Amino acid sequence: MSIGLPAHLRKESVSRAFARTVNAVALVCLSLALVGVVSVDVADADKELFPAALALVPLLVTVILVNRYRTIFFSVAHIFIGGPAAYWFFLTVYSQMEPLGAVGQYLVNLPNIALMLVGGSGASALWGALWCTAGLIVAESAVALASWQLTGTVNLDMSTFAVYIAVLVVLATLRLSQRGVRRVQSNLHRAARDDEFANLRYGIEATSAAVMHDTVLGHLAAIANAPFGAMSPQLQREIKRDLEVLVGEEWLSEAANDASDSVRSDWQKSALLTAITEARAMELEVEITGDLTSLSLLDSRGAAALGPAVKQCLVNVIKHSGVMQAEVAIFASPAEVSVLVVDAGKGFDEAETGADRLGLRQSVRRRMELVEGTVQVWSTPGLGTSVMIRVPVPDRQPALSVEPTS
Repeated sequence: MSIGLPAHLRKESVSRAFARTVNAVALVCLSLALVGVVSVDVADADKELFPAALALVPLLVTVILVNRYRTIFFSVAHIFIGGPAAYWFFLTVYSQMEPLGAVGQYLVNLPNIALMLVGGSGASALWGALWCTAGLIVAESAVALASWQLTGTVNLDMSTFAVYIAVLVVLATLRLSQRGVRRVQSNLHRAARDDEFANLRYGIEATSAAVMHDTVLGHLAAIANAPFGAMSPQLQREIKRDLEVLVGEEWLSEAANDASDSVRSDWQKSALLTAITEARAMELEVEITGDLTSLSLLDSRGAAALGPAVKQCLVNVIKHSGVMQAEVAIFASPAEVSVLVVDAGKGFDEAETGADRLGLRQSVRRRMELVEGTVQVWSTPGLGTSVMIRVPVPDRQPALSVEPTS
């Protein structure tokens, strides 16, 4: 019945609903009792029931206060004020309508029921039952005292007890239903937690695979293709930097890779320019076209992922295209930033690439999946390759005003 609510709100919401319900019933009972005694008093001039009507006023006030504030203070005040009020009400009605008859007994039971329904401050079903029990004891004690004082006998009616049993049944049902909801909600929370862990694990695996390909495999390929002799200082610096990243496990930190303040979206300090610079250091001629300022639309996560993805595309040009020229075109729309990497090399068929060819799969496609980006590849053997990388623009960013640059 409250499966959609969090555990810390479910119990409070059920308790509040029960309290408002019983308080509403108590108000109805007191209103009916007030209308009843006034009607009898007006219809029969020989009966003086006005004091009984006055006895109901404090009960009406305390019920309203309990319904509004739901504190122990007002619940206790309702019982302590209600006891003497119920006693005075019964004493007046019994003395004026002896014998009581059906109408008199009906009027006497109404304040007792209202006094018994004082579960407003109960924070749980158990506390609600305890408050109702206290109200029942006080109400029946007041009636018994007034009855004994007038007749020398104790006059108790089972109507109030019947309502009390019904309230206990409702409270027990609420208690049992909350247990069932707790079990179901616990399973839902566990499933949500497992799903979150699975997504986190996938993200770490994708990031580690991409980083491993970008560093270890990339440098091994660079060393294998390097001319005979001493390693170039540029390659030595890159290998040393990447080893520090791997050993220090900085790639595991989202702040280090995705949201670092050092990763800037502007062109001069962007990860994309760094990737192009490193590709040029490998003697690849890279022509840059389009709107360089469009990178400012990306957040740090998107910009950080875009740079290594483009670098892998450029490394693929060096390793597989057979040419040493490529073009990087940058353009954007209000919804996304797109980077197109084009070469006029020998091309390939992506469906026929071997399982050991991880560059496009790990360093490009899976890296873009982590930032909800997309990758499209167009390649024809003998005619070259084009790779389109699209990164979504965060909603908080303003719309783009495109100003093409040469």
